[in-house]
Amino acid sequence: MGRSGAVTFKGNPMTLAGEAVQVGSAAPDFKLHYYEGGLKTLTPADLKGKPTILSVVPSLDTGVCQKQTKKFNEELGALGGHINAVTVSLDLPFAMNRFCGAESISNLRSGSDYMDRSFGHHWGVLIEELMLLARAAFVLDKDGRVVYAEVVSEVTNEPNYEAALAALKAQL
Repeated sequence: MGRSGAVTFKGNPMTLAGEAVQVGSAAPDFKLHYYEGGLKTLTPADLKGKPTILSVVPSLDTGVCQKQTKKFNEELGALGGHINAVTVSLDLPFAMNRFCGAESISNLRSGSDYMDRSFGHHWGVLIEELMLLARAAFVLDKDGRVVYAEVVSEVTNEPNYEAALAALKAQL
């Protein structure tokens, strides 16, 4: 059952699939795909052991999504190998790979939810009317528990970078 009016897109109320992720809960399951010399998968188990930031965007081919990805990439550079950082979208893994190469995005991995939209459904960020992911930021502790969750109420707005980064740095 979707959550009506949970977000707006250009002012129009949208429905989000599934339940909202709660701070304090274990990270819901997902299976993302990325391209690295072939198609590979990324699941919550792969992120355990380090704090993780998940930057969720509708598409890397739009201006706000590019801004969000570049901003997190800049800010996360200093944290290097101490964290996991993943951009999640429904863009194809090949397109994500091309974008990240062209824009020198080296501090975030990209994970595509195109195959079964398991991230969108399980994390409550799939916009039913558009079949795109809402804009969001999540932070997990090293054990895979959610310590920060923001689903941006107007999809065309940027997330609260400072709050997400503060939550991430508090886990180090």
